[in-house]
Amino acid sequence: MPRKPKRRTAAKLPDIRAVAAVAKVSIATVSRTMNGSSLVSERLSKRVWQAIKQLNYLPNTHARTLVSGRSRLLGIIVENITNPFFPELIQSFEEIAVARGYEILVSSTNSDPAVLAACARRMLERKVDGVAVMTFGEEEPVLDQITHRGVPIVLAEFKLDDPKASTILLDYSTGIHQAIRHLASLGHRSIAFLSGPHSLHSAITRENDFRAAIQAAGLQLQKKWVIECDHTLKGGVAGFEQLNKLANRPTAIVCSNDMTAIGVLRAAYMEGLHVPQDLSVIGLDDIAFAEYTLPPLTTIRLSRIDLARAAFNALHAQIEGVDSTRLQREFLVSTSLVVRGSTAAPPSIAA
Repeated sequence: MPRKPKRRTAAKLPDIRAVAAVAKVSIATVSRTMNGSSLVSERLSKRVWQAIKQLNYLPNTHARTLVSGRSRLLGIIVENITNPFFPELIQSFEEIAVARGYEILVSSTNSDPAVLAACARRMLERKVDGVAVMTFGEEEPVLDQITHRGVPIVLAEFKLDDPKASTILLDYSTGIHQAIRHLASLGHRSIAFLSGPHSLHSAITRENDFRAAIQAAGLQLQKKWVIECDHTLKGGVAGFEQLNKLANRPTAIVCSNDMTAIGVLRAAYMEGLHVPQDLSVIGLDDIAFAEYTLPPLTTIRLSRIDLARAAFNALHAQIEGVDSTRLQREFLVSTSLVVRGSTAAPPSIAA
């Protein structure tokens, strides 16, 4: 008769006691280290994490939540996951959070207030320690839900008079003024702007900054050169088509985001125009794709790393209970122009 294979006895999984023994510290020190406590010195913390790695120890996050009262989970709500800006932002936020012992829960609203409210409710059900609302638009549907429960929240460009709320202020003005000065120095006098939807306060801010930059440069702006469209490739195509029908067409187009600008590049190509010889184009965001368009896109950089770091730091300070007199409630993220191949002198000067 064939012999039956012997069952292997499952190896005993290392527990927190084993980690403490290898690191030569107390169980309490291991627990504090994994919870990111500031009470543990850098030397001991390093020893504990080395022991965890050596033993391949997997902590019981549910048990930690029950003991500490914290989930070590942060929520991040973004406007539109199909826009590359937001996955890049999420990646940066996750890298920073994981390095500090947190996990993240991601939701995308697609600019729908009902979806936004559902996202917030789901995060509260998961007992998140804090929420970063990076929608750049109408946040009101979630504010009462989150702040009423005392959960720390950080918002982009939206100030809330609540002790648990922080704000990230975005300085679009610096980058947009640099963009207009750059175009003016090349000889452009007819500059258009493709705005984002006015339902987003960020789009309104960018448009106002564009108008201020045009005025500061001493240029004239025609009403028909400012067009509201959405922040998508199709929005850029539609905006370009409207401008291209005008008798007095602009020689340069500044766009409210990179997706719109890439749509303009395609529409111009389909029309037989050459960028930048016939038309200069500038975007805003500096998504990874911007460097690989043809030609490479001149754009206004809004650092996702800086934005993610500001969002995490705002939440972490609230979660750790930083003294209110030392608590930073506002964080500034600036912008800067990145010149690539989509801008040049207008045809009249280049000729």
